[in-house]
Amino acid sequence: MITVTGVRFKPAGKIYYFSPNGHQPEDGDFVIVETSRGIEFGEVVIATKEIEDEESIAPVREVIRIATDADIATHCDNVAKAKESFVICAEKIKEHGLDMKLIDVEYTFDRSKVLFYFVSENRIDFRDLVKDLAATFKTRIELRQVGIRDHARLVGGLGICGREFCCSSCMGAFQPVSIKMAKEQGLSLNPTKISGNCGKLLCCLKYEQEAYESAMKIVPAVGSVVKTEQGEGVVVDNNLLRETVSVKFEQENETDISVLPVSEVTVMSGDEAKEFHRKRQQEAEEREQKRQARLAAEAERRKAAEQNAAARRKEEEEKEIDDIAQQTENAEETE
Repeated sequence: MITVTGVRFKPAGKIYYFSPNGHQPEDGDFVIVETSRGIEFGEVVIATKEIEDEESIAPVREVIRIATDADIATHCDNVAKAKESFVICAEKIKEHGLDMKLIDVEYTFDRSKVLFYFVSENRIDFRDLVKDLAATFKTRIELRQVGIRDHARLVGGLGICGREFCCSSCMGAFQPVSIKMAKEQGLSLNPTKISGNCGKLLCCLKYEQEAYESAMKIVPAVGSVVKTEQGEGVVVDNNLLRETVSVKFEQENETDISVLPVSEVTVMSGDEAKEFHRKRQQEAEEREQKRQARLAAEAERRKAAEQNAAARRKEEEEKEIDDIAQQTENAEETE
């Protein structure tokens, strides 16, 4: 077990653990810490606590001191200076004709380094730009190309839900999201419905995934054969959140679908399900045979009716011919 303090450097950034080094910072306190980038100014979001050694990323650096009023003033000056540097760097990029978009500038607390974040669709050779910036700011320069999701986090904005981006407001680190989550949650697979402003899958798909995975262990899947008080049937739909299933029951000449809670259904085993499908297949074949027999009988009746009608028409025609012949003979005798 080691004693650590959780520190965040941006409002919705990742939380890093530091050794308190004898200090007792509280939530909301500002501290000065040593990082791989140099001396940094951060906010305590997790008070001093003990964690397992496996939970920390070695080496755990130390908290130098709790920030003083002078440290806070220095941090505010750095933020203001970063805004000025943003304008200067944007002009330099335009002068060098580079195909890159500057999105953020950040100073380390001791101003030993300036970090410029940019996005670009291609790899950029910015060596001349770095030399120009180093000559302008008289300090170490670091340019970092970030991805489209980091771009959205740094710039911020409003999502399709009308709220501020999760990545820039409340999410510490990006979580893996897949199209499988959207399928399991029954969402439309239309890209415009499940993608964020960054063009990637919505981060919020991860929020309820654990609940859906738990529900999937309880609710029978579509196609499962189940036993109920109404008999045996097949699940044709399910509602993971309400924990209900729609079961189709097939009778002799009709089909009924009932919505039942999962507590009232029992999933049949593999052998039972196979036997169920075998019986249903046999019944379907028998119904088909009966249908074909009815169609054949109907065809025979129709054929016999047509033959009888043809015979009657022929008799009527022959009778009509005989009547005409008789009338002709009578007319000739009269003359």
